[in-house]
Amino acid sequence: MKIGKQYEGIVEETIFPGIGIVFVDGDAVEIPGAIPGQKIRFSISKTRKGKCEGKLIEVLEKSTVETEAPLCVHFGPCGSCVYQTLPYEAELKIKERQAKALFDPVFRDYDFLGIKKSPLEWGYRNKMEFSFGDEEKGGPLTLGLHKKRSFYDIFTAEGCQIVDGDFRKILKKALEHFSELGIGYYKKQSHEGYLRHLVVRKAYKTGEILANLVTTTQWDYSIAERDAIEGFKNKLLTLELSGNIVGILHTYNDAIADVVKSDRTDILYGRDYFYEELLGLKFKISAFSFFQTNSLGAEVLYSTAREFVGDAGGKTILDLYCGIGTIGQILAPAAKKVVGVEIVEEAAAAARENAALNGLSSCEYYAGDVLYVLDEIQAKPEILVVDPPRDGVHPKALKKIIALGAGQIVYVSCNPKTLVRDVEVLMQEGYRVEKACCVDLFPHTPHVECVVLMSRV
Repeated sequence: MKIGKQYEGIVEETIFPGIGIVFVDGDAVEIPGAIPGQKIRFSISKTRKGKCEGKLIEVLEKSTVETEAPLCVHFGPCGSCVYQTLPYEAELKIKERQAKALFDPVFRDYDFLGIKKSPLEWGYRNKMEFSFGDEEKGGPLTLGLHKKRSFYDIFTAEGCQIVDGDFRKILKKALEHFSELGIGYYKKQSHEGYLRHLVVRKAYKTGEILANLVTTTQWDYSIAERDAIEGFKNKLLTLELSGNIVGILHTYNDAIADVVKSDRTDILYGRDYFYEELLGLKFKISAFSFFQTNSLGAEVLYSTAREFVGDAGGKTILDLYCGIGTIGQILAPAAKKVVGVEIVEEAAAAARENAALNGLSSCEYYAGDVLYVLDEIQAKPEILVVDPPRDGVHPKALKKIIALGAGQIVYVSCNPKTLVRDVEVLMQEGYRVEKACCVDLFPHTPHVECVVLMSRV
């Protein structure tokens, strides 16, 4: 098969994360965003080491399971939501099959508990990173999300349905303000321009909103930067919202990479954090701290982890990659002690504050890389909770985790592939998988959270 050549075929199945499989002359082609049962036209985009990848061009015939009309006006051009044409139950079955197909060949004799759905199917996200740009070269300023399969083209996502109306109002007002002033966006190729991102976070339980404008320091306009930013702040504060804005920030970021990071952050209004509640506990979340993007879904996820841990009475729990302390503090009331490790110092500090806020004196936290901090910790845990980033646990850190000899490990992951990779190593070193479960925190997208319980044999 030659790169660029077009074919037609039926999608036989999907593998994680939402990649359709079509066979051409007996060879499998992987096509992101395709749904089982669709007849599609696609082109070959990559061939290497016996693996062939394709790009979806057109759906010629819908799958029989596609019975829903897309709720979002951006469905199609947007690459985030791929399952809007499916009933939610059909989407859950696809995700369950994809995870189980990864688990079964490795975990062997274990209990698979299926998938738990998100309490909210729409408007569930508590955080969105919107990008400034244009939809076509030289076009008007846009603010929103990347077009499907595009690194440069940004469409204005004022109709996005996986966030609530407050996100859309803030996006619209910010775009209107900077468009009126004629302020340009940061261009990734030339590394020139000012506007980069608008990050909006909103707590579901408390309704508190944090808005963070991310720019470069490259100001070259007739209006004073201070006046432009002050105007942005004031316009946000005039909005009629269902929640309440508790903080408006301005972050400077001159890094070349297209990521949200802070060289300096100024508080324009209020504070640089907000509060959310989970399972009866309150958590302070700072601007750059990790927090699950689906608050109600996180309650389902963490309740599942708590069920997997079972009776933790008199036991020490080591909570690795703990973020602001959510999982460990939910487990803390039943444990003797919880020790958390988090590489982001700001998040570790927030975890300490949250423990005090929730009256949990049995929790202590270390800031640093798990690979090195484990050498400093004196406590010998009976239970390990591991919730690493998408890339999973570093192999060297995994060796140190194994050396701790904990009787139980609860592994939480947003990437079933790296989860299986790490669990396979743990199994080789004397652990067995007791049970596994999926929790859908990302409706309409290909992603899913997983929880696995392992015990030392």
